[in-house]
Amino acid sequence: MIKVLICDDHVIVRQGLRQLLAEAGDIEVCAEAADGAAAVQRLRQGGIDVLLLDIALPGRDGLDVLRQLREEWPRLPVIMLSTYPDRQYAVRSLKLGASGYLNKSADSEQITAAVRRAAGGQRFITPAVAELLANALGASADDDTKPLHELLSQREFQVFTQLAAGRSVGEIAQQLSLSSNTVSTYRARILEKTGTRNDVELALYAIRRGEGAVPATGG
Repeated sequence: MIKVLICDDHVIVRQGLRQLLAEAGDIEVCAEAADGAAAVQRLRQGGIDVLLLDIALPGRDGLDVLRQLREEWPRLPVIMLSTYPDRQYAVRSLKLGASGYLNKSADSEQITAAVRRAAGGQRFITPAVAELLANALGASADDDTKPLHELLSQREFQVFTQLAAGRSVGEIAQQLSLSSNTVSTYRARILEKTGTRNDVELALYAIRRGEGAVPATGG
């Protein structure tokens, strides 16, 4: 049996994944966690073969957690889950060492296939994500200069996508469980790094780079 840990802050999502994976026959959800700290604590107890990790977690986001996991458990298979469009986080997730990236709208066959491949030491990459990776590699080959938003930290990038969607500092603070002052600090850094002067210019920058129009709810 493949032992799975699900880390997602929504109970209904964890229950749905548990039920879906139970039908696979060779996969067992043996633990759940509502945030990154709880997931790390459970992993330290051992016995986990694959981690399903949400990106939009309270406190530390999933990409920050993934970075820590790669340091402590470099070979642990981690599949990132999100409601965000693939183009915003798929490539970043895989570059950080994720075994796969799935949108929460993925069908049951994709999810079970991803868990099995990850448990077998392989990566699970959908055709859409494969195209994104190819485009990213092509851009790197054509131009050694990274796009400005590639210089953002994981948390800055998360705030960047929210600002590009037109959300206010207060809304972002509530969504990410941060203080408004902290979000304002991130905003100032983002404007500086992207060479934009205000939220309108930032939104236009995001649209040109294909990073705009994030969904209204977190992932």
